[in-house]
Amino acid sequence: MNERAEKAAGVYTRLAGVYGIPDWRPVNEPVDELILTILSANTNDRNSQAAFETLVARFGHDWDAVRRAPLAEVKAAIRVAGMYNQKAPALVASLEKLHQEVGAYTLDHLAPMPVEQALAYLQSFPGVGHKTASIVLLFCFRKQTFPVDTHIQRQSQRLGISHAKASPLAVKRDWETLLPQADYYSLHLNLIRHGREVCDARAPRCAHCVLASLCDYTVQAERETVVERF
Repeated sequence: MNERAEKAAGVYTRLAGVYGIPDWRPVNEPVDELILTILSANTNDRNSQAAFETLVARFGHDWDAVRRAPLAEVKAAIRVAGMYNQKAPALVASLEKLHQEVGAYTLDHLAPMPVEQALAYLQSFPGVGHKTASIVLLFCFRKQTFPVDTHIQRQSQRLGISHAKASPLAVKRDWETLLPQADYYSLHLNLIRHGREVCDARAPRCAHCVLASLCDYTVQAERETVVERF
């Protein structure tokens, strides 16, 4: 096992010791998850969830009604999520794609697909990138792919798991190379929780971080503090 693989294993073990190992369970229907993740772009979970709930309240969870509705009504329903002028057309176009290609508003046909094929299929939908596709596959089908949000990207770069300028896709590939597939789900959730509670973007609580001794960012900061003292 090389140094980066050892560090990745240490990150997994320490976070699991603090936050536990979450049990996988599907929370949303796959199409619901797809719509939620389209709504989540460049906003927080609270706003995307509020937009989803408003959409459902307005259209009664009838995705065919959303597809056929005037675009202005869809924009109004998801306004709280922000970027509604881009998200509403992407959402409607995604429903239209399912309607045309599958004849129903379901993604169940992804279940038997190999991961790479399923990722490519989802990324053919308007407004769906690798993060959105990975979220749907991991959370709804437990396919072995590692979604990367801003919390995970920031921590991966600070830890030295990924290059300081690594893209989210590069970070995804780093973790998928270094970790057993069975660990993707729990580490994804634990890194997000750790990013929210400890490894803040502007004011990381390094003194209280269980990963401090593994973290390039913390080690470098400590070295700089020592130099300043002398």
